[in-house]
Amino acid sequence: MGGNRNTVADEKPHAVCVPFPAQGHITPMMKLAKVLHSKGFHVTFVNTEYNHRRLIRSRGSGAVAGLSGFRFATIPDGLPPSDADATQDQEALCYSTMTTCLPHLKKLLGGLNNSADGVPPVTCLVADSIMSFSLDAAAELGVPCALFFAASACGYMGYHSLPFLIDEGLVPLKDKEQVTNGYLDTPVPQALGMSKHMRLRDFPSFVRTTDRGDIMIEFVLHEHQQARRAAAFIVNTFDELEEHALDAIRATLPGPVYTIGPLSLLAEQLVLDDGKLAMIRPSLWREDHSCLEWLQGREPRSVVYVNFGSITTMSSQDLVEFAWGLASCGYDFLWIIRNDLVKGDAVVLPPEFLEATEGRRLLASWCEQEAVLRHEAVGVFLTHCGWNSTLEGLNAGVPMLCWPFFAEQQTNTRYVCMEWGVGMEVGDDVRREVVGDRIREVMGGGDMGREMRRKAAEWSEIAARATTQPGGRSLANLESLLKDVLLMGRLPASNKA
Repeated sequence: MGGNRNTVADEKPHAVCVPFPAQGHITPMMKLAKVLHSKGFHVTFVNTEYNHRRLIRSRGSGAVAGLSGFRFATIPDGLPPSDADATQDQEALCYSTMTTCLPHLKKLLGGLNNSADGVPPVTCLVADSIMSFSLDAAAELGVPCALFFAASACGYMGYHSLPFLIDEGLVPLKDKEQVTNGYLDTPVPQALGMSKHMRLRDFPSFVRTTDRGDIMIEFVLHEHQQARRAAAFIVNTFDELEEHALDAIRATLPGPVYTIGPLSLLAEQLVLDDGKLAMIRPSLWREDHSCLEWLQGREPRSVVYVNFGSITTMSSQDLVEFAWGLASCGYDFLWIIRNDLVKGDAVVLPPEFLEATEGRRLLASWCEQEAVLRHEAVGVFLTHCGWNSTLEGLNAGVPMLCWPFFAEQQTNTRYVCMEWGVGMEVGDDVRREVVGDRIREVMGGGDMGREMRRKAAEWSEIAARATTQPGGRSLANLESLLKDVLLMGRLPASNKA
């Protein structure tokens, strides 16, 4: 199995979890790690050194001290040292992790397998699907490695479509003007496993390049190919939501595919009785708990909740347009504004806006989003449609207004609006009139808003059945994943499949 110890029958299986070092990837991997711990695994959760420092600043050293059988470890990300409290450049981070992290992970695994403080030997790796160098580390150790896709199944097939889009001559763009001249509205109904409503603009944002050698195009193609080597492929979704895309994934990958989502519901059920484990939270920003207090006492479905996630940046002009759209909508609103939300500049809101919305708004830097979305006062979610946020909105039965920014958020938006019937687009070009009108459309009780709320409530019920009720497909898939893949590393070599 690697190392110089043999696994004995009474030792726990040991899973090493390796998320991509961004908040939207760390969050679901932490939920999966908690699920594994609740199932009897010793867990080592691997942060980058940069993000571990951020986690300590946001949560305190006690939050990362670990508990029995759940520990944190770190590896460098290969980028220049920084103590900034902001999301790192994603392009640089992708290239750096792909090219520099493997030897550091190997060294960490060797140390775990030669530990003298009672840590059981590593029996499996669960790595983010874009940290595929983990496959090489696991192979050297002789243990299975499952890849965890932190985004949607439709997003995965959007990435899978890149070679098709290149072969069709749709990507790369011929010139930069095609981003704004209507070219992105070209229908692409024939992409494998995708909605028939797809336009070029609905594929992951990396298609919007004029450079065939663009680093993100090359990164996606490389990581996508590596996925074929995994012992298993894990997706944070549920079968009923993305059946068509999941069928396509299963047809294109040689290994088994396990849907175990929504992980937030699955983790909540399985770790409900473990208070210490529930207290381990992966937020890289300090959460403002006044948000929940502010919601108390407000009428049901009377508040607009606005959060563009951990990576989105916008111009000062877009910020102002959103602000006046919220001011004009007539409803109370809770707006999460990170200190790095405005690209290359400070966040500055007009004094007139602050005066006009006094008493009906709360501005905060971060919050416990799942709790906010579940609060009965929240009536609509203005979101970037990252997959965690999209699932959390579906779980809570809250309609969405969508302003995607990056990666497969564009694909999620198209599905939210056209396939799942729970959202509307704000549009790339932010206009205050459109923002205000969209909010009133959903909140004001019109036919479209009522239908969106009905569909959102329906998806919420289906998600709960998949993860919290006996016979739920995600629950059953989790048990199969453990038995057929993640526990195989405990067996003698002669008994392995």
